[in-house]
Amino acid sequence: MKMTPKDFKGLAGIMPTPATSDAESWRCKNSVNLSESERMAGLLVEAGVDILMTNGTFGECATLTRTEHEAFNACIAETIAGRVPFFCGVGTLNTRDTIAQARRAIALGADGIFVGRPMWLAMSQSQILHFHQDLAEALPGVPQVIYDNPIAFKGKIEPETYIELARIPEVIAAKHVGGPSLESDALAVGDACRILPVNGDWARVARAHPDLFEACWSGHVACAPAPLVALASAIAARDWDRADSISARCRWAEQAMMAGGDLAAFMNHSIAIGHLRFEAAGLIDPGPVRPPYAGLPDAYREGALETGRRWAVIQKEFAAEMPA
Repeated sequence: MKMTPKDFKGLAGIMPTPATSDAESWRCKNSVNLSESERMAGLLVEAGVDILMTNGTFGECATLTRTEHEAFNACIAETIAGRVPFFCGVGTLNTRDTIAQARRAIALGADGIFVGRPMWLAMSQSQILHFHQDLAEALPGVPQVIYDNPIAFKGKIEPETYIELARIPEVIAAKHVGGPSLESDALAVGDACRILPVNGDWARVARAHPDLFEACWSGHVACAPAPLVALASAIAARDWDRADSISARCRWAEQAMMAGGDLAAFMNHSIAIGHLRFEAAGLIDPGPVRPPYAGLPDAYREGALETGRRWAVIQKEFAAEMPA
C-alpha cells in the first residue's frame, strides 16, 4: 500500500480535462487537449498543490471515451512524474468496467483511484460497501478515494457504512460535499479514513478537529491555486485567523457560482459551469463543452463567468505574496 489515511494531507486538487477546439461535435475523435493538460498539471504541481485527482464530474468522467480517458491520465502521470500523489478518476456504470478502468489507470502510473459508485440506480448501503470491497479484492493494495456526492449518486453514505468502509485497508479517504454530516462522519471513522471537506469548510472544521481534517479537496485549483495553497499552509501551521481570512476570500469567489444557492440545480449544469469559470479565471484553456452537456441557462452563465473573474482577482493577490 503506497498511501494510508495519515499520509493523505494538504490540498487535493481536482482537475478538469481540457478540450480541443472541435470537442463540442460528436464527430470529434480525440477531444483531449493534451498540450494544455500537460501545462495544467505542471502548473499545479509547481504552485504547490499536494495531491492531484482527475475525472470527477467536471473532469468529465461522463463524456470521455475510453481512449481519451487513457490518453489524458497517461499525460497527467507522465507530467507529474511522481512529484505528488495522483488519483485517477474511474467512475463507470458497473463494477467490472470500474475495475478494468482502474487497472489501466494504475498501469499508466496513477498512485490510486478516485472512485464514484455506479449511479444509474440508487445503491443501498450494503451494495455500496460490497462495491468497494469488490474493488479492494480485485485491486489489492491500490488506495481508493471515495467520491461521496449524495446528489450525483442518489443517496448519502451513512456513518455506519463509513465505519465499515474504513475497515477496508484500500479505502483511505472520501471526498465529502459537506453539510451537517461532515463532522459526524469524520468522527465516526476517526483516523481510519480521511474525510475530505471542500475548501470552503476546511478552516472551520479543522479548527474544531485539527487532527481529523488535515486535508481538503477543491475543484478550483485550475482557477486559482495560490490562495488554496496558502490556505493549506495556514491550516498546517494552525494559524486559524489567517485560515479564516483566506477562506472568506475564497467564499467570496464561490458565492457567484450557484444561482440561488441550489446545489441540486447546480449539479445539473456543473460541467458547463466548469468550462466557463475556468475560461474566465484565465489560468488554463478548458475548451468547449463536450456533448451532450453543452448549453447553460442564463442564470448560471453569468454566475459561472463572475466566479472565474473573482478567482482571477484572488489568484493575483496571493501569487504576489508567494516566493519567486
